[in-house]
Amino acid sequence: MDQKILSLAADKTAEELQEFLQNLKEDNLVSLLRNQAVKGKAAGALLRGIFKGSPCSEEAGALRRHKVYTFCIQLVESGDLQKEVASEIIGLLMLEAHNFPGPLLAELANEFINAIREGSLVNGKSLELLPVILTALGTKKENLTYGKGELSGEECRKQLINTLCSGRWDQQYVIQLTSMFKDVPLTAEEVEFVMEKVLKMFSKLNLQEIPPLVYQLLVLSSKGSRKRVLEGIIAFFNELDKQQNEEQSGDELLDLITVPSGELRHVEGTIILHIVFAIKLDRDLGRELLKHLKTGQQGDPNKNLCPFTTALLLSVTRIQRFEEQVFDFLKTSVVKNFKDLQLLQGSKFLQNLVPPKSCVSAMILEVVKNSVHSWDHVTQGLVELGFILMDSYGPKKTLEGKAIEISPGLSRMPVHQACKLGANILLETFKIHEMVRQEILEQVLNRVVTKTSSPISHFLDLLSSIVMYAPLVLQSCSSKITETFDYLSFLPLQTVQGLLKAVQPLLKVSMSMRDSLILVLRKAIFASQLDARKSAVAGFLLLLKNFKVLGSLSSSQCSQSIGVSQVHVDVHSRYNSVANETFCLEIMDSLRRCLSQQSDVRIMLYEGFYDVLRRNSQLANSIMQTLLSQLKQFYEPKLDLLPPLKLEACIVTRGDQIFLQEPLAHLLCCVQHCLAWYKSKVMPLQQEEEEEEEEGFYQALDDMLESITNRMIKSELEDFELDKSSDFSETTDTGIKNNFCTFLVMGICEVLIEYNFSISNFSKNKFEEVLSLFMCYKKLSDILKEKANKGKTKLTNRTHDSLLSMKFVSDLLTALFRDGTQSHEESLSVLRSSNEFMRYAVSVALQKVQQLKEAGHVSGPDGQNPDKVFQNLCDITRVLLWRYTSIPTSVEESGKKEKGKSISLLCLEGLQKILDVVQQFYQPRIQQFLRALDNDVTDNVGEEAEVSVTQRAAFQIRQFQRSLLNLLSSQEEDFNSREALLLVSVLSNLSKLLEPSSPQFLQMLSWTSKMCKENSLEDASFCKGLMNLLFSLHVLYKSPVSLLRDLSQDIHGQLGDIDQDVEVEKTNHFAMVNLRTAAPTVCLLVLSQAEKVLEEVDWLITRLKGQMSQEIVSEEDSSQTTPPNHPIEKAIIIQLGTLLTFFHELVQTALPSGSCVDTLLKDLCKMYTILTALVKYYLQVCWSSHRIPKNMEKLVKLSGSHLTPLCYSFISYVQNKKSKSLKSAGEKKKKTAAVATAMAKVLRETKPIPNLIFAIEQYEKFLIHLSKRSKVNLMQHMKLSTSRDFKIKGNILDMVLQEEEEEEDENEEGTASEHRGQNKEPAKKKRKKEMKCLS
Repeated sequence: MDQKILSLAADKTAEELQEFLQNLKEDNLVSLLRNQAVKGKAAGALLRGIFKGSPCSEEAGALRRHKVYTFCIQLVESGDLQKEVASEIIGLLMLEAHNFPGPLLAELANEFINAIREGSLVNGKSLELLPVILTALGTKKENLTYGKGELSGEECRKQLINTLCSGRWDQQYVIQLTSMFKDVPLTAEEVEFVMEKVLKMFSKLNLQEIPPLVYQLLVLSSKGSRKRVLEGIIAFFNELDKQQNEEQSGDELLDLITVPSGELRHVEGTIILHIVFAIKLDRDLGRELLKHLKTGQQGDPNKNLCPFTTALLLSVTRIQRFEEQVFDFLKTSVVKNFKDLQLLQGSKFLQNLVPPKSCVSAMILEVVKNSVHSWDHVTQGLVELGFILMDSYGPKKTLEGKAIEISPGLSRMPVHQACKLGANILLETFKIHEMVRQEILEQVLNRVVTKTSSPISHFLDLLSSIVMYAPLVLQSCSSKITETFDYLSFLPLQTVQGLLKAVQPLLKVSMSMRDSLILVLRKAIFASQLDARKSAVAGFLLLLKNFKVLGSLSSSQCSQSIGVSQVHVDVHSRYNSVANETFCLEIMDSLRRCLSQQSDVRIMLYEGFYDVLRRNSQLANSIMQTLLSQLKQFYEPKLDLLPPLKLEACIVTRGDQIFLQEPLAHLLCCVQHCLAWYKSKVMPLQQEEEEEEEEGFYQALDDMLESITNRMIKSELEDFELDKSSDFSETTDTGIKNNFCTFLVMGICEVLIEYNFSISNFSKNKFEEVLSLFMCYKKLSDILKEKANKGKTKLTNRTHDSLLSMKFVSDLLTALFRDGTQSHEESLSVLRSSNEFMRYAVSVALQKVQQLKEAGHVSGPDGQNPDKVFQNLCDITRVLLWRYTSIPTSVEESGKKEKGKSISLLCLEGLQKILDVVQQFYQPRIQQFLRALDNDVTDNVGEEAEVSVTQRAAFQIRQFQRSLLNLLSSQEEDFNSREALLLVSVLSNLSKLLEPSSPQFLQMLSWTSKMCKENSLEDASFCKGLMNLLFSLHVLYKSPVSLLRDLSQDIHGQLGDIDQDVEVEKTNHFAMVNLRTAAPTVCLLVLSQAEKVLEEVDWLITRLKGQMSQEIVSEEDSSQTTPPNHPIEKAIIIQLGTLLTFFHELVQTALPSGSCVDTLLKDLCKMYTILTALVKYYLQVCWSSHRIPKNMEKLVKLSGSHLTPLCYSFISYVQNKKSKSLKSAGEKKKKTAAVATAMAKVLRETKPIPNLIFAIEQYEKFLIHLSKRSKVNLMQHMKLSTSRDFKIKGNILDMVLQEEEEEEDENEEGTASEHRGQNKEPAKKKRKKEMKCLS
């Protein structure tokens, strides 16, 4: 039978075939088809024959076709056919589909859709036919009967698509159905409908099925709805990531975890690749992605910027067109997030309204962590982002050209946090991805070498972390590092020190690297630039410290760590201690040559030798020998000769220049410290095996120091050729030479004071010697001060840094003020009898703290060791605190009036500086610091740990509060403004340590508030300090607007009204506000606080607008509107309402012209700008709800009645003051300069006026828009604005009219008086023109 059909189909005409098929039973035809298809024989040819004999023009033929189609679809779905046969059959059906009449097409499509809805499809192969059927249906023009009515082909197609998307889809056909839609012509609404359906199916699918589905969706998105696709994908994976994090952080059993983390990351990686590929082909998709994320950034960025989107964006950076835009977006998002966090941390008002934000750094570092799952396409973007953040937000140069070091205190600033995040990204990426290690290292080293003018400490820290992480891994990159060494002699000293410290662990692992460094350093020692030689010395000292010689004391015995404690990478002990000895002695040989170079190089050596000795005790012999031979050059061996040192040999004249050749004081300082360390650490160990020869060096040095001490005490100033009559000017040779000599002698005295005190063992004689040495020091320092005052010049540019070590300062202060041991009493009374000596000891402590604050370390031994410095700082603070609280300034000063500050005041100044420094550099160790201050009461260590920082800080605060109250209760003439200011500063610092939710914090706030309310001191600086403290505490408790309102009433009461006839009722909320302090002190303070409140409100409005736009997008379909009185909206309106009353008071106040008026005008301008922003927000709200809350109407009414009219009168008041000041300047015509300055001042003060008027008018303009849209008349409370271009001056008009009435008869005179009246105005116009020219 099949042969018959095939032979008939071969004929040219189809009549016989039609007749044959007509007579054939349908069942036979169907079974014939099945047999042929299953056998895989000529099924295609048979189908062609059947179609040829079943023309659609005849009803029977069309029905037969329909039957064949239905059967073939079932056959293909059954899965009994071979793949090729099934494909051939579907292909033939597709070809013939467009010949079908409309009703049958509709019927076929319906059968398909029912099969899909019922889930009766087996393998979905036949779905390829559906788009062809739907497309063919859409082209039919005639009306079809569908359901109950008649529809056109196009409408019928729409109806079918609607039915299909509304029904249930079996999850196994989702991908095929989505793929099918790309071949169906769809309108924009239909595309969106399909997208929504597919996106809803995401959660029902297995994770592995999502990437191919996303691919199909992206292909489909070329028809439209790009934004919806991206939103859906991002939202789905954001939700999955959140679930994953919750499950990992929760305590659930691992079995409950829905998706394994690794699988999820691989799927995300594949999807990111699909999206990036789609963006390469379709730019609009990329634009839509950026647009979507930028919109989200204004509202709540946490919704949009998640690990998935960040990874996606970083992959998109590989497309050149989007690279710059994406990095800019990420950079601004990072800084915005840090700024928002900072704003939230500093305001309790915002914390109550806005949920805590997640930190962007944790999110980006999560991306780095996730990228381990073969996300190679993200890695390059991460590296670039890391460097962009470090380059953009690294430390900047200050005006003096110094770099601002990023201390832990400063690191809370948003830009510094961004820079730190950049470094963390690079470090973590370096750890995970081997392929980018070389590149990261190269980029870091390139920046170290090329950025010589800008600070690069952040890159050195990163390099140090990288080397610490994997010294052995970096051996493969050693060529790059040795190449960097070649530039050492051209780099700044600080960079060289940082670089060598960072790569130091590598030097222990790689001999070749160490050798190449030594070659470079040897060359640098003889370089012509001073900096290169200093670098060489720094490098050699570093090597000496870190290459231990056999037999040296262990690190634990001399616990010295350098900068970053990387020295302990002794894990790779790849070096031989004996070889090290030869190597170190070679270096010592090179360093001895440096002792003939400039004083700066020698100072570096002397300061470094002590550290080397501590770390490498076997070099003691070599170092001490070197120091001894150097000291002998300047030591006078004859014991009866004075002075004991040859100072002339230290100062050299070359040509017409005089300079210091040998820093003798530093040399002695180095000898003294090395000797003391040797005696305490090495000698006890050597006592069993005494070596006569070696003992000689130490004895010789000891004798020399003893002899120098005795002879220095005997020497008079004349012996050094210095006395009061000597020349100390900086311009003459003798003066310069004398200055050098003085500094040398003063330094030598300091070193000998420390030496004698340390060996004294509390002997009275030694302390008398110490005092004699101090008297010599003091005479010279007094002469220098006297000469400096006479010459009205600064005390020479080379400020004299004390050579006392910090440890000694701490020991000395403890002995002077706290040592109560009976046996020490007599000897210490020698030192205690000299007030000058005690004041000197405290002032050196202050100098050390100041040095620490500016440089991050102190000079002298252990000055670079943060732990030792912190310990000394704690000891010094304990003594200063005890001294200040035990002997108050008032007690001390009443005893004796002396020049200079009292010791107690110096102690207080020290405490203030120390608290600053501790919060700046030792933030994590505050608990330890406060515990050290309470150490007088020795408690159990267990109990100690339980006491919180807040409790300890509160205890210290109470002490200083008592001191301040005592000071304020003293007589007015005894009031010490400086001390009061320092106390407020100390209290401010301590209050930062209180937990804002603690009762101690509330006590502090109420105490400060009480102080401001009850004290009426007329001291502007004290008032400013105390008010600042009040505000800084208040913002952490609640918003300060009510406080501002009260203060503004006080200011208005004190200064009076702009209308002199109005008498203002004086309110007395705060006694601190009085005539002396009201303006400018308090006025400027409250205005700056109001500005901060306005910034917060502005931030909230921007946030609301962003949320609003997101809600509008997500709620377009839903009829639900946003709740009318959002808590944030309510809070904003209350804040602005209270600020309005605050400004209402200030614009009526007769403020003195100057900064107060200027700032008030600018802040008013800001107020109106923010009111306008709020009105614009409500314009947005009205789109959906058509109503505005009642309290907004009240706010607008208040602004119209209480602020705008008063602003205009305030402007007139300012302009009147301006014209008066111009008149008074004009009267003194001779002094043209006075007129010019008056003009300039007036211009400066009136500049903000036009801005304010513009802001008011903008506000009113948008109010009109809002009135129309909300159908509420908001303008009824607004008065018409004044036009200031043309003013009718009432008094002048009355005068002219009177004159006219009196002299009606004399027409000529009348006209003359009229002319006079007119002539007045042009004169003013001229003045205006002059002012315009000036501006």
